[in-house]
Amino acid sequence: MSPAIRTRGLTRLFAGGHGVRALDLDVPAGSIYGFLGPNGAGKTTTIRLLLGLLRAQQGHIALHGLELDARHRGALARVGALVESPALYPHLSGHANLEVTRRLLGAPAERIGEALDITGMAAAAGRRVRDYSLGMRQRLGIALALLNRPRLLVLDEPANGLDPAGILDMRRLLRSLANEHGITVFVSSHQLSEVEQVASHVGVLHAGRLRFQGTIGDLRARARPRLQLRCDDPARALALLASAGEQAEHVDADLLAVALDGRAESALNRLLVEGGIAVSQLVREQASLESMFFDLTAEAA
Repeated sequence: MSPAIRTRGLTRLFAGGHGVRALDLDVPAGSIYGFLGPNGAGKTTTIRLLLGLLRAQQGHIALHGLELDARHRGALARVGALVESPALYPHLSGHANLEVTRRLLGAPAERIGEALDITGMAAAAGRRVRDYSLGMRQRLGIALALLNRPRLLVLDEPANGLDPAGILDMRRLLRSLANEHGITVFVSSHQLSEVEQVASHVGVLHAGRLRFQGTIGDLRARARPRLQLRCDDPARALALLASAGEQAEHVDADLLAVALDGRAESALNRLLVEGGIAVSQLVREQASLESMFFDLTAEAA
């Protein structure tokens, strides 16, 4: 099966050197791919290139195996997108908004009901959009993007500005799109904790270059494991660990974090106990996506 997105050497630079350079994206079909990066990294530029809204200076884009270029735009026929805020008519109902776009697309009338059911917006479809919450507007925007039954859905910061309930609804929707409807979801976000909970794959962009690409498991495998250690004399424990060649640092007043570079937890515990330090907690720390993201971008800086 062809990747949902495959780019090679994708480059678009602007005055001052900003943009993206030599991007080699591989987005598996059926995945939720979290596209991460700080502001100015080039995420929106990449999305506009993928949607044909910008022309690449170098490189190639293929969507489900079909090349995308200025002459052949058929690759976009089964692509849906929500970039920034959805363009909605606030004085019309949700259903009427969908009807306007359906007619422009020439899609069958039953597509509206399908899109409303998938996004959970059927019950609110008769209300005017001006009375919708931000989360409802975002879901209606995704419903608009689903009218052409896309195989690939490209979303730019879909949870931005949502309250906790709206974020939870968005999380459920993204999982449903991939797991129940077989749609590949390419989601750009700065909300790292949210991406960690829904994405199967991630790409980390920094200063226009792709610094990592792979599964969440691949990313965690790169992280240096750490041990959280709580004891009665952190200052002396820190000195003892340093004298033994261990890398440790304070997390708070009585909690240390120790890098695990081959030495077993039991050996560290024995070192401290034999040094007269009472250890009350020894827990292996699971690296978060946020910490790994900052490690990657710090390495690249």
